[in-house]
Amino acid sequence: MKLLDKPASRALPPVTPLRQFDTCRLIPSRFAEAEDSVLAPLAGGDDGVLRDLFDLDNATNDRLRGESGLLPGIGMDELVFGVPNFRMINAAYTYARPEGSRFNDGARGAWYCAFDAATALAEIGFHKAVEYQEIGRFEDSVSYQCLLADFTAGFHDLRGFAPARACLDPRSYVASQGLAAELLEAGSMGVIYPSVRRPEGTNLACFRPALVGNVRKGPAYRLTWAGSPIPGIEPI
Repeated sequence: MKLLDKPASRALPPVTPLRQFDTCRLIPSRFAEAEDSVLAPLAGGDDGVLRDLFDLDNATNDRLRGESGLLPGIGMDELVFGVPNFRMINAAYTYARPEGSRFNDGARGAWYCAFDAATALAEIGFHKAVEYQEIGRFEDSVSYQCLLADFTAGFHDLRGFAPARACLDPRSYVASQGLAAELLEAGSMGVIYPSVRRPEGTNLACFRPALVGNVRKGPAYRLTWAGSPIPGIEPI
């Protein structure tokens, strides 16, 4: 019996050496404060209650589970420790949305950032508008903290790479998650790609926590929706 030939693997995007400083990742400002002490106000000054809250949080906190080697998608040997803002770096990889994002599935996250703040704001504004569309209400005001980070590494580059056009589908992550799984298995550092929400912008999905360098706080912004999918944006 003749064995079937193994299907040829798809053409992978080229690797581009990247040296990019001050990339912008936006997170809700409440997550950028003193991370574990966010539970303190709930305890009302009672140390016993605070310890119970910490125990409950630790049992369900995916970042802490990941840092203890208890998550299937990423090992604790890949996470980072002892560097400024390491908890926020690790959280990007251990708190994946159940349905995943453009270049990750629900088992393992990635550090998504943009090369400039305008692109990061366009991405956040779009995804929040989708949430509000589902409830039919564009009324909210949310503050976001920019986390700046620097990168010096080689990343697979989708810019101008025609075979990966489906990975930039504005309505589907099927092709992009498939490519990401293949790249991750092959040892990829991550993906540079044109922003789908702001075509003149560029995004990076970094697959490896150790490559997220010099994380620090940048500007903060308030996004306000007042009946329209397009938010008003103001620095704060």
